[in-house]
Amino acid sequence: MIRTAAPALLAIAVLLTGCDQDQAAGACDVDVDTGELRDLKAAAGMADCPDGGGEADLPDVEIPCLGGGTAGSLAEIQGPAIVNFWASNCGPCRKEMPALQAFSEEYGEQVPVIGVDFLDTYPGAALDLAQRTGATYPSYADPCGELQEEGLAVAGLPVFAFVTEDGAVELKAGGVDSVAEIVELAEKWLDVEIERTSS
Repeated sequence: MIRTAAPALLAIAVLLTGCDQDQAAGACDVDVDTGELRDLKAAAGMADCPDGGGEADLPDVEIPCLGGGTAGSLAEIQGPAIVNFWASNCGPCRKEMPALQAFSEEYGEQVPVIGVDFLDTYPGAALDLAQRTGATYPSYADPCGELQEEGLAVAGLPVFAFVTEDGAVELKAGGVDSVAEIVELAEKWLDVEIERTSS
């Protein structure tokens, strides 16, 4: 069961919409896997999305990997893991991406970071942001809100979904500034002890 920090997170809020609000999500048509986007992804050095194998309490709907690659379901994420919901036009998302990248480089083998470019109809801008911030951890894309249609309650961006080893999920507001802050959050919500690097 997805547990949230506050009742406000239970309300589905669309701050960044990929579709005209008068249109059904099915009318939203954004291709996140074109030749140009694959080139941008390669230039950014972004990793392919994971194969899965877990049983996370997240919507079981297949979404594409940003810029091409392995599509997958968030329900198959193997914990412990941090899922970060972001978008190219989200200021706090831009600010926290370097810290997430540094965490991924230092501790990604213990706790992987997986992004979801969420309700963002500009995949080229998202990949450009990834390159500018140095974010090479993998990222899925949900430009038209399929995850919301399946019941994912994300109120504002950025948002973290902390996926424990047994698949339980905690949704928490993002906006972190440092690796130390991410380590603290990961240890608290994932019930893990992260082995610190020697540096």
